[in-house]
Amino acid sequence: MVIERFIDEKISQSIYYINAVLNHVLHPTELDEFISNTMDEWTLLKIKEEAPNNAKERVFWHVIHEVSLHGAHSLNDNLYFKSEITTCIDFFRGTGSYPVDCIGWRPLP
Repeated sequence: MVIERFIDEKISQSIYYINAVLNHVLHPTELDEFISNTMDEWTLLKIKEEAPNNAKERVFWHVIHEVSLHGAHSLNDNLYFKSEITTCIDFFRGTGSYPVDCIGWRPLP
């Protein structure tokens, strides 16, 4: 239950941060900081399971890893990346289907 609560809370926050960056209301470094803090908070939970429990969690980890890899500034610079991430956000909101090529995996402690 702790994992589900964590994921749900972070999904809500990530939607807010990503939309704010896309709408130029928030500087991309704020999203990068959020991602870093999320990873730090995850390690504090000391989760031993490796596989995500459901599709929502897989998409969440996919978003976290992709933004971490490309940097939040890429949301404004790379149309393909922006499309990929907005597809994930649509999935979270229930307005889109499971993203193609989505590979989300829990980080190991």
